[in-house]
Amino acid sequence: MNQICCLNPDCDNPPVADVTKFCPNCGVSLVILRNRYCPVKPLGGGGFGKTYLAEDIDKLSERCVIKQLAPQTQNTYALKKAKELFKQEAKQLKDLKHPQIPQLQAYFDEDDCLYLIQDFIEGDNLLIELANHGTFNEQKIRALLQDLLPVCKAIHSENIIHRDIKPENIMRRRDGKLFLIDFGASKEVQGTMRPGTKIGTFGYAALEQMEDREVYPASDLFSLGASCFHLLTRVYPGNLWNRQGYSWVQEWRNHLQQSVSLELGEILDKLLALEYQDRYQSAEEVLQTLKPKVKIPPPPPPPPPPDLFRRGFLQTAGLVVGGFIIAVVGQNILGNKNQKLTLEELTSLKTPEKPRVSPKNISNATLVKTLTEYSGDVNAVAISPDGKTFVSGSDDKTIKIWNLQTGELKSTLTGHSNSVYSVAISPDGKTFVSGSGDKTIKIWNLQTGELKSTLTGHSNSVYSVAISPDGKTFVSGSGDKTIKIWNLQTGELKSLTGLSSWVRSVAISPDGNTLVSGDKTIKIWNLQTGELKSLTGLSSWVRSVAISPDGNTLVSGDKTIKIWNLQTGELKSTLTGHSNSVFSVAISPDGNTLVSGSDDKTIKIWNLQTGELKSTLTGHSSSVYSVAISPDGNTLVSGSYDDTIKIWRLE
Repeated sequence: MNQICCLNPDCDNPPVADVTKFCPNCGVSLVILRNRYCPVKPLGGGGFGKTYLAEDIDKLSERCVIKQLAPQTQNTYALKKAKELFKQEAKQLKDLKHPQIPQLQAYFDEDDCLYLIQDFIEGDNLLIELANHGTFNEQKIRALLQDLLPVCKAIHSENIIHRDIKPENIMRRRDGKLFLIDFGASKEVQGTMRPGTKIGTFGYAALEQMEDREVYPASDLFSLGASCFHLLTRVYPGNLWNRQGYSWVQEWRNHLQQSVSLELGEILDKLLALEYQDRYQSAEEVLQTLKPKVKIPPPPPPPPPPDLFRRGFLQTAGLVVGGFIIAVVGQNILGNKNQKLTLEELTSLKTPEKPRVSPKNISNATLVKTLTEYSGDVNAVAISPDGKTFVSGSDDKTIKIWNLQTGELKSTLTGHSNSVYSVAISPDGKTFVSGSGDKTIKIWNLQTGELKSTLTGHSNSVYSVAISPDGKTFVSGSGDKTIKIWNLQTGELKSLTGLSSWVRSVAISPDGNTLVSGDKTIKIWNLQTGELKSLTGLSSWVRSVAISPDGNTLVSGDKTIKIWNLQTGELKSTLTGHSNSVFSVAISPDGNTLVSGSDDKTIKIWNLQTGELKSTLTGHSSSVYSVAISPDGNTLVSGSYDDTIKIWRLE
């Protein structure tokens, strides 16, 4: 026996047998709309109506949805506005033809109520999915964006702005396909509305929408970003909005239960930018950013000149890790963070002899080797002081130790449970340190691969590490908006706070007196006095910082390359040759050459003194995340999103 329910908006609408004439709850007559659409049970409701599951008798009882507008208000403006929005939704659904938007079947007035008939999507909205299955991981968020952005692109191409994208208005059909619903936003129209009242949902709606200004495709993209945040964290952005206004969009990472990759983090940053001009301007722009980079197999390299690896290059480490330069000179004391070393052990550590660096005019580079053993992005590279070994870290959660001269993979370490963003090798070449998206720092024996210690002081991803010139202090920068200074004999020394966002890069000056960090500003810390200086005027995240060997010049990478006087903070010049974000910078040992790696897939070689662009290297097929120059200035190593490491001869 089939069922029916009443359409009284004030009733609980209990389903009853379809032979019943009156609702047993409210006494209202049970009707079949237009003698065709039979309401079966209520699905939900709001201040101005309800939705019902129904059957279309003319289509062999195919299921559909009845959306009912039955305003319970005497407010003239509110009633008029509700009807306008309801009719607007019907018109939009009529004009929009997309397989992921429920199609309009009918629109009519019956018994002083307006009705829409739509396709029924069998499944749950994402708010219910969140409640039932818990927070989304990065893979699910990426899949959501890739599935829903084409829908946004389609509606925006029709000059339609949804204005109310949120998890409740995203349905997942049983086969996993996502649908965007509710194009009228009528549920946001309340009886106390006046002209100029906002439409949308607090926390999800963009600033310009809440200020009743013109809305744009970027307004919907903000709402999509806020929805992703909610699904990642299970934190309702409306509650944050009530307490903090829009300040939460600068601090959304504080609510993460698990870290996200740098790439997804940057996508969400741009989706959630406060001003619409700073966001993505189209769904297609986001899709292009999300699009997997094509990883083209590299051509076989030409044979190296016979004397290339007989020059004794890479004898000490000028390290750049995942775009972060690591100053590593002098002695080092590494081990468990609570371990104390004896005086005899301390004095037994000897500083490797520095190679003699002759000034050279570098203008180009030739590819010598391509290493392809990784299955994930290469975020970090570091070279041992003797030039025989280098270490790399990847999104595949592994650390690999290589023979630099032969390219042979010596070992793979698997201690981290998330992406490895940074690595640094001690001056004695016996130990290295790694920072990860699993919020930990690990200390390893470079010769054996043995894990010596795990430090857990950070509450978010560790994006950068640096070792002081005397080897006694180790610094880490994190997504928890702190820098931690660790005493490698006794453990953590102190935390530096007051940073505006997650710390992407750190570097220590050659004299050990100055620490530089990059987030959305550059901060210069005097480690002796505690004095802090901030440099502004940056166009984006500071993804990399490097200090020249003489300690006088600072280089930073955001969307441009900026060259600063480290002592005064004066901006000396801005280099604009890259067409996308600069992820990594490194300075040659003689201080004359700057190398940069970018999201535009290229490596550029610059004259640091004049700012002249000398050469552009195009061997990588995707973003270049890390670059490092050997101590003799003859060799460049680069790591990329294309899962490869390349070794170049500088000429």
